[in-house]
Amino acid sequence: MAALFSGRVLIRNNSDQDELDTEEELSRRLENRLVLLFFGAGDCPRCQAFAPVLKDFFVRLTDEFYVLRAAQLALVYVSQDPTEEQQDQFLRDMPKKWLFLPFQDDLRMDLGRRFSVERLPAVVVLKPGGDVLTRDAADEIRRLGPACFANWQEAAELLDRSFLQPEDLDDPAPRSLTEPLRRRKYRVDAAPRGGPEGGAGGLF
Repeated sequence: MAALFSGRVLIRNNSDQDELDTEEELSRRLENRLVLLFFGAGDCPRCQAFAPVLKDFFVRLTDEFYVLRAAQLALVYVSQDPTEEQQDQFLRDMPKKWLFLPFQDDLRMDLGRRFSVERLPAVVVLKPGGDVLTRDAADEIRRLGPACFANWQEAAELLDRSFLQPEDLDDPAPRSLTEPLRRRKYRVDAAPRGGPEGGAGGLF
């Protein structure tokens, strides 16, 4: 995944705005993780409405206050802002663990074309290898919240499957748009015991 940003600089959204400018640093932050590319702009009303939802989604998956361990998740804000001041303003209240590209980096616009982003906001979910898992997960995040991460994780076949939210230990996760991508054994395991083979109680 770090290859997508090879030779580039990513900046942490903390007060020091630490730069990740080596392959080792990029790899440490991005490898073996699902990476969310968040395309947005501060002057976009839809982005302003979605930003608090995405912020809550990210915090609930990565903050130890909410989870037993942080999810294998990274988020890169791909600014579509017209000015650097608007980009900075938009990021001011966003999580410190978010990463973003320098405003001067043309990759901001190149990524929008590469992933066929047609409207804002958009959230492209990438597998650890760089393949696209979901072209726009914004609606899924709105509907399901943090619960959709477990389905992404299984669809991407991440090595670490130990992520669980404390409050969801006894409740099955709501169905995700990526459910059909999950491996067959998960469907078999989910079938009710004692039910007829191949009967209702599978996917639907």
